Amino acid sequence: MAASTRDTNEFFDQLTNQVLRLRVRAHQRLRPLSSEQLNRRPGFEQWSAAQCLEHLNLVGGYYLPALKAHLRLAKARGSAPGERVHSGWLGRYFTATARGNSTGLGEQLLRRPRAYAPTGVRLTGTVVEAFGRQLDELLRLLLLARQVDAGTVRVPSPLHPWLRLRLTDLLETLVAHAQRYVRQAEEAVVNVQMS
Repeated sequence: MAASTRDTNEFFDQLTNQVLRLRVRAHQRLRPLSSEQLNRRPGFEQWSAAQCLEHLNLVGGYYLPALKAHLRLAKARGSAPGERVHSGWLGRYFTATARGNSTGLGEQLLRRPRAYAPTGVRLTGTVVEAFGRQLDELLRLLLLARQVDAGTVRVPSPLHPWLRLRLTDLLETLVAHAQRYVRQAEEAVVNVQMS
């Protein structure tokens, strides 16, 4: 698979709109739920809505500060935005894996290590608030990313430090990952209500 290029403004507009929609969904559908509703698991091996959000908060707890640091460094080095953003084949593969559309190498490399698995079984509603704050931070980082050549900024993976993804690929993967787990959280709530 060859690298793909897209218009920079369209790329960041699309990601920004996706994050805004996630923010609205979490606020409207998950925030009103009680701690009991958030913590009910649809099955023994399945996560509750709160656990899905805690997983996203743990992943965001690593990636968001790393993204911010790499963006500041790129800005300090004088990086200027380009007209087009580039995505590599590996980044597109990870994004597809984060969406749940791929298996194999990507699934193995992105497997949830214990450090990113939810720690609690009785989480409070603050997990929803923390997720909302992380989405707000991601929106700020998307604004910062527009100011640099985001396709040339590389960020190491916490799972495999030798693996350095392009910022554009990482942002797209993080948004796809958040969409997947918010959808899983919503399904957990629906499945519990139906049982």
